[in-house]
Amino acid sequence: MTSSRSLNYIPSKFSRPPSLTMPRRRSSVVPVPFPKSGGGREAFRPSEDRMPGEGDEDYDGVDVDVQRLRRLWPFSRGVKEREKIPERLLGWRWNKFKWVLLCTTSMVMLYSIASLVFCLLTWFNVLEHADIVRVGNRRELAVSTLAASMGILTSLVGWAGLLLNNRSFLAAYNLLLWLTFATLLAPGYLTYKQRTFNLEGKINAQWSQTLDLTSRLRIQNRLGCCGYYNAFVEATVSNTCYARSVLPACKGKFLDFEKMVLGRWYTAAFALVPPHMAAMFAGLLCSNHVTYRYGKGMMPKAYRLNMHTMAIVIDEYAK
Repeated sequence: MTSSRSLNYIPSKFSRPPSLTMPRRRSSVVPVPFPKSGGGREAFRPSEDRMPGEGDEDYDGVDVDVQRLRRLWPFSRGVKEREKIPERLLGWRWNKFKWVLLCTTSMVMLYSIASLVFCLLTWFNVLEHADIVRVGNRRELAVSTLAASMGILTSLVGWAGLLLNNRSFLAAYNLLLWLTFATLLAPGYLTYKQRTFNLEGKINAQWSQTLDLTSRLRIQNRLGCCGYYNAFVEATVSNTCYARSVLPACKGKFLDFEKMVLGRWYTAAFALVPPHMAAMFAGLLCSNHVTYRYGKGMMPKAYRLNMHTMAIVIDEYAK
């Protein structure tokens, strides 16, 4: 019976011999022992240790050279002051990826808070002519408030993932950045579309069909006008607006006000796009490198087991 040479053929470049009965080839090259490094996919296997070993690099600030940090501490001027610095302060060391995330998350928090404050001042009628915006641009104001709230929520999740070194929070932070980006573009798109394409026709339709008598009266009182074309056309009678009123018509003033407000609105919205994209880019690149094992092993050093602690535990158990 003949056997095929192509059956179970293994090229010679593989380390396994073609047959199990043949002895393995012995290499004259002695393998250099290489210490196992953490990180990568191996850190997430079910049986893998989550704590860094003695040979691992210290990204978490666990193993601190206290004397060296005392010399480099920027807030101490003399030797006596350096000795008074507590070691827990010297252990606060962050890598560059964490600092980048800190800057971008703080940036998102700052312009989100500023936007929300401006929207709330408009809702509560604190700003000048805020009542006109509440009447004429209610949809855009609501979308802007939602975008600012989303930005604050996103930055809070980012802060939680940054300070806790939590992978889940950082993943949610990156996802929320994209959702916030969509809500950020929405008010800019709405205001740009309304101002660019037939704004006068939209204002005419809004005054005659959408606004009720109370809304027209609020605009008339804020702009100091009476009626749309004149005091006899779609006017709401008040103490200052009547048949013989000398106040100008509201169309010109309302149209100029809308052009000014909408122009500033979409300019501010689109101006936030570059910094927000920078925050998204930094989040995608830096979230994997916040800690040595990607957020795993957050147990404080004081509660970690070592040989000395295990000896004490065994002695106590033996007693």
